[in-house]
Amino acid sequence: MQNFADIKMLVMDVDGVLTDGAIIVNADGTETKSFSVLDGHGIRLWHRAGLETAIISGRASGPTRLRADQLGVKHVIEDCHYKLPALEQLLEQIGLTPENAAYIGDDIPDLPVINYVGFGVAVANAVDEVKKNADYVTDSPGGRGAVREVIEHILKSTGKWSELMERYLSDE
Repeated sequence: MQNFADIKMLVMDVDGVLTDGAIIVNADGTETKSFSVLDGHGIRLWHRAGLETAIISGRASGPTRLRADQLGVKHVIEDCHYKLPALEQLLEQIGLTPENAAYIGDDIPDLPVINYVGFGVAVANAVDEVKKNADYVTDSPGGRGAVREVIEHILKSTGKWSELMERYLSDE
């Protein structure tokens, strides 16, 4: 049984996890991505619970940096083709162990990280190899609430979710 109380950081891939995987390249060379508002609010709730977030993406992208900044994601590693060494270095820098991290991915480059962290997650639209190696597979696809689903799963398992909901459910 997973001890979710040990998880202090949520690490996410971008394309296929925070987005549906589509990248729209405009005629001027800029790109457009679609992010879920549910995921965004989930990340804000995660932060309110006193927990850290990080993004590790194989691509560098203006929309990714902008969305990370909007949501207060402090650790953003882009253009990263070998995600495990990047995560190992990040965890060492902030004083966490692999057991303190959860990772959400969808494709083969995410496999080493999913197998390394304390809680490895595949989104519903992940490739089969990732799903087979994950501790948890979401019902929701990437870009459509999968990150929020994972956040709720972990926070509800630790009792932090009900504390966060008091803000929304109080009569004041």
